[in-house]
Amino acid sequence: MKGENVETGGTMDFSNDIRAYIELERAVLAQLDVAAINSALNLLIETKNTQGRIYIFGNGGSAATASHFQNDFNKGLSEHLEEKFRFHCLNDNIATLMAIANDVSYDEVFRMQLTGILEAKDLVIAISGSGNSRNVIKAAEYAKAQGVKLIGITGYDGGQLGAICDIHLNAPVKSMQVSEDIHMIFDHLMMSVLYRHLCHIGHLFE
Repeated sequence: MKGENVETGGTMDFSNDIRAYIELERAVLAQLDVAAINSALNLLIETKNTQGRIYIFGNGGSAATASHFQNDFNKGLSEHLEEKFRFHCLNDNIATLMAIANDVSYDEVFRMQLTGILEAKDLVIAISGSGNSRNVIKAAEYAKAQGVKLIGITGYDGGQLGAICDIHLNAPVKSMQVSEDIHMIFDHLMMSVLYRHLCHIGHLFE
């Protein structure tokens, strides 16, 4: 019955909350910076063409997003390309990540994996919903110090990451859940566009 508490075994009508969430998603999508996404696409292509490596990472839900990016670009796109994308998700080597966290500091789990291996032709993609995750910022600052281009993917107001990255893909909303939804849209949007232009597969738009 409408309005009955689910804890008592009844049902509730969540329709208004569902509509509000969907409307918030639409409002955030309408505010996305198309020019920034376009710049990110061009930088991804440039890095592929120069055989640079693309290092991507984040915490929690952002770690899952980073791994999803790697899958979509290394398999989804690259299976159709002679020159492949070279994504490396720093979250996916769990033994190395936990060793650094245990023996050194969780703040170092990303920076230490980048130390001594970054080249000028590489690209770093750092994901943080708040833009202020300490381990993400330390790795981002290290990349910048090495002269490596940095794409920051954030929510909220972008935080520290938004202020230092070369290209800022921001979901301007004070909601971690909606921010992370939009971050996955960044992945699938860019993958779909590149499918069409690099792999000449246009059916994803139909």
